Amino acid sequence: MLHQTLKDLIGQHVEQAGSSVTESGLRFDFTHFEPIDKNNILEIEKVINKKISSFLPVKVEQLSYEDALKTGAAAQFGEKYGDIVRVVSVGDYSCELCGGTHVENSGQIGAFKILSESGIAAGIRRIEAITGTMVYEKLNDAESIVFKASESLKTNPEGLLNRINSLNDEIKSYK
Repeated sequence: MLHQTLKDLIGQHVEQAGSSVTESGLRFDFTHFEPIDKNNILEIEKVINKKISSFLPVKVEQLSYEDALKTGAAAQFGEKYGDIVRVVSVGDYSCELCGGTHVENSGQIGAFKILSESGIAAGIRRIEAITGTMVYEKLNDAESIVFKASESLKTNPEGLLNRINSLNDEIKSYK
């Protein structure tokens, strides 16, 4: 879904250049020539989380390489494939040649959150993200930091930015 969303929002030139999926998160490397701004990152998350909440069926098929390409399945450039390939589709949204482990429907992913987007080589970008309960854990960690900062600055979380701005103004007045 991330690959398709990047193609839809950033451009059809986007191609997967590597990936890793573990229990703690995912890494997705792709071709692109410039950083993705915060607004586009938020839009990517929004689209993917909407697809997740749609509980799209995930279908896995074994097809000949030629038949897989005829279905429109995306293949990684430069990757070597055998005569029979594994095709994974998520509803009618995305279809790719893939050997990874998959869910039965998109809803089982739970949630999707991008942690970072960076350049790793000329023309290659990397997105690092988390899914499922890792998103909840990250939210709890961030909330804990906000509460500790609020306590330290003797304000509530809603007043934290005002308190920081006030302290910055106070510091500037001493210069």
